[in-house]
Amino acid sequence: MKSRLFYTFLLIVLVPVLAAAAGKGTWHSFDEGISLAAKQDKTILVDFYTNWCHWCKVMDEKTFQNETIAKKLKDRFVTVRLNAEDSQSYSNYQGVTYSNVELTRAFGITGYPSLAFLDSSGKPITIIPGFVPPEQFVDILDYIDKKCYAKDVSFEDFLKTKDCGDKAD
Repeated sequence: MKSRLFYTFLLIVLVPVLAAAAGKGTWHSFDEGISLAAKQDKTILVDFYTNWCHWCKVMDEKTFQNETIAKKLKDRFVTVRLNAEDSQSYSNYQGVTYSNVELTRAFGITGYPSLAFLDSSGKPITIIPGFVPPEQFVDILDYIDKKCYAKDVSFEDFLKTKDCGDKAD
């Protein structure tokens, strides 16, 4: 009887947790993300974080766990997570092998969290330092996904209309 109660309890607790986790996107290594983005023609989001960073944890909990954001990231982006202080992990970028520490410096990252958006070929689009609340991050994802930056539409103008000013949007 006790074992049946225990297993029932586990099912009640674990099934919702596992189902929620299954709906979230996958974080890739830098090399894997670059390769996937090229194959899938998707924009890359690189999350530069550290283990000690409070705002990195808040970004994970509040922004990346938001259902709308998680779906957009899963459907439209290749997500990469990079521990900026890991000197034992290496990635290849533009023909050069970097440790995570060196790659972080190469991108000019000096604070955490920092988010780098790269096009499907790995070319940098923009870097956003600091915590971004979910309500603002949704607009950033839409702006990047619609490639408004390539159409010379400022983010401020995008926020006024939520499009890039052409009929295709």
